[in-house]
Amino acid sequence: MTRTVLAGVDIGGTTTQVVLCDPDLGVLDRADAPTPAADGGSAMVGAALDCVRLLLGRTSPRLLGVGVGAAGVVDARAGRVLVASDSFRGWAGFAVTAAVEEALGVPAFLDNDVNAFLRGEATAGSVAGEAHVLGMMLGTGVGGALWLDGTLYDGPHGAAGEIGHVPGFGDLACTCGGRGHLETLASGRAIAARYAERTGHARTAREVAEAAGAGDVDALAVYEAAGTAVARALLVTAGLLDVTTVVVGGGLSRSWALLEQPIRATLTGEPPVSGHPVHVRPAGLGADAVAIGAAARARAELGLLPGQVAGIRQG
Repeated sequence: MTRTVLAGVDIGGTTTQVVLCDPDLGVLDRADAPTPAADGGSAMVGAALDCVRLLLGRTSPRLLGVGVGAAGVVDARAGRVLVASDSFRGWAGFAVTAAVEEALGVPAFLDNDVNAFLRGEATAGSVAGEAHVLGMMLGTGVGGALWLDGTLYDGPHGAAGEIGHVPGFGDLACTCGGRGHLETLASGRAIAARYAERTGHARTAREVAEAAGAGDVDALAVYEAAGTAVARALLVTAGLLDVTTVVVGGGLSRSWALLEQPIRATLTGEPPVSGHPVHVRPAGLGADAVAIGAAARARAELGLLPGQVAGIRQG
């Protein structure tokens, strides 16, 4: 009997991660590779396809479909990247799903990576079963997404929930060209930059976190400012949308112990006008969240909803 699987792909700025899932989104196998971000869209999708083929070659399952979570602003309906940061070459405008479908001969579906992250956490992670959630990814940048009434809400222009680029957080220049955005305080890039401004020392966000753990006053101050800014963004969301459940992921969330105290202190000191407290949860799916969320998108698009998958497990 041949097992049927879904593939979930997470194309990040540094690493591309791929999982094979059963129709209930249980991870069966995984692989990763460096993302050739400087080599263009074809090379980036090619690296992901190599990982998919590697995994399929191990057990020869029947592939039902592929979901892709990609960095940047995407047109999920057309399966194309619309806008990408300067970290990527030849990514904006690239037709991702067409390339995957041509290579593998199965349906493919595209999501923004933060949307995929939230879909994964709301389907199989730490906020599974919640009807209204803000998802926030603290990585090189800051991304956000919204889960409303039990479904992903991407807005009329595909940018709903992008809390990382809302102004009101000072006057520092943001990588997007704006000023005073949350990303200037709460991203990995910002942590490194703010620490360098205070000390004159170049450190990565992880190295700043290690210094904070050792009692470095400047490192602690940088993380406290980041946590406070995140909490203020959550309060804005709670005030506008009455969404009081939040899931936080991304590389910077590995330093949750440093961020949690200022986040909770700020939320306690300035509760939402509704009177309902904001509940913040770290991601439950870890590094697999985006890829599992991408697989969940493929499952939904193919009509393989929970309770309807038992009959296709054997191909």
